[in-house]
Amino acid sequence: MDAKDILGLPKNSFPSSQEKKPRAPKESQRKPDGVSREVYALTGGNLPPLMPTVDISHFKRRVQNPDNKEKITWQWLPFSSSARTDNLQLYHWVRVVNGVPPTGDYLFAKYNKKVDVLKYTDEEYDKHLIDPGWTKEETDQLFDLCERFDLRFVVIADRFPSARSVEELKSRYYAVSRALLLARAPSPGDVSGHPLVKESYNMAHEIERKRALSALFSQTKQQERRDAEILAEAKRITELRMSSKLRVYLRSYALEQMVQAASSTAGLRTIKRVDQTLQDLGVHLKPKVPTKSVCAEHLELRKEILTLLNLQKQVQNRDAEAANRDSSYTEASSTPKRSYRGDMDRTFVPESAGFGGERTVKRDHKRKASGRFIDAPPSPPQSKRPRKLKASD
Repeated sequence: MDAKDILGLPKNSFPSSQEKKPRAPKESQRKPDGVSREVYALTGGNLPPLMPTVDISHFKRRVQNPDNKEKITWQWLPFSSSARTDNLQLYHWVRVVNGVPPTGDYLFAKYNKKVDVLKYTDEEYDKHLIDPGWTKEETDQLFDLCERFDLRFVVIADRFPSARSVEELKSRYYAVSRALLLARAPSPGDVSGHPLVKESYNMAHEIERKRALSALFSQTKQQERRDAEILAEAKRITELRMSSKLRVYLRSYALEQMVQAASSTAGLRTIKRVDQTLQDLGVHLKPKVPTKSVCAEHLELRKEILTLLNLQKQVQNRDAEAANRDSSYTEASSTPKRSYRGDMDRTFVPESAGFGGERTVKRDHKRKASGRFIDAPPSPPQSKRPRKLKASD
């Protein structure tokens, strides 16, 4: 008995999970012409349409307020703009809510900006604005055109009666405006921050800038490649100079190591004397430009100074030894001379005791005695010696 028997359910009421439903036959689709196999495999056989499908009824819907309280329509209505002074009547589409058109100024009238061109009197012109290259009539025409065309100097140069370049017109206008600002200000410091006073117009620089810009735009491909090579070479030289500064620092560090190695045998006192000698000669302890040749010369100078100090020390030692030897000789000459017999006893005894051998000692003693006691009286000849007395005598 199982749960089905308890519940009274038939045993085969549920289909077996092992039974598989028959699949619908897959329709074979042929790859269209002009489409690669990889693209067709990525799309899964469902290529998008060439033209987008849009529901036309979507455009026929009217935008309505969800609360159904406002009715919005678009109407072709006239409008006026404060930017115009000729009262020209124009039309445009306007969004109307509940049949009430919008009021007020034109939306884009706020972008109409006018340049405040300075005005001058005849007295101011005669006092501050006289220029030998410009007449008063030309200056008046220039300022009238600047006010009319809002400082569009290309248009002003086209309308100007005499043959003046754009740069000349700019230079005259900004020079007059700057002079008027300085003349009307209580002090020059009050208008020092004004752009016309702070940065004056440079006509020569403007002409050169336009000439260089025209040359840049008119150059060929070969000139562009050559300029690119020149810029790359300039960049390489700049990087080389920056790296050379680092090598100068490393050479200065290497110089310190070489100086320590050269002065390793000398004492601290000697090294200080070398530094003092360099200062006395007017030479810096460290080179200001530590290049390879300068470091080598500096190290060679230190070695020569160290050699000089060693020679001076040796000369002082020799002088001290000579002084000590002279003083000892003076003391020895002031002492009294010893007797002959005493000298013989002093010299003969250690020689006989030290070497041994009677014959050798006597021969050496005779040789030394002949040279040492040269002042002693010679021995009498054998014929003049007294004869010894015998017992019979």
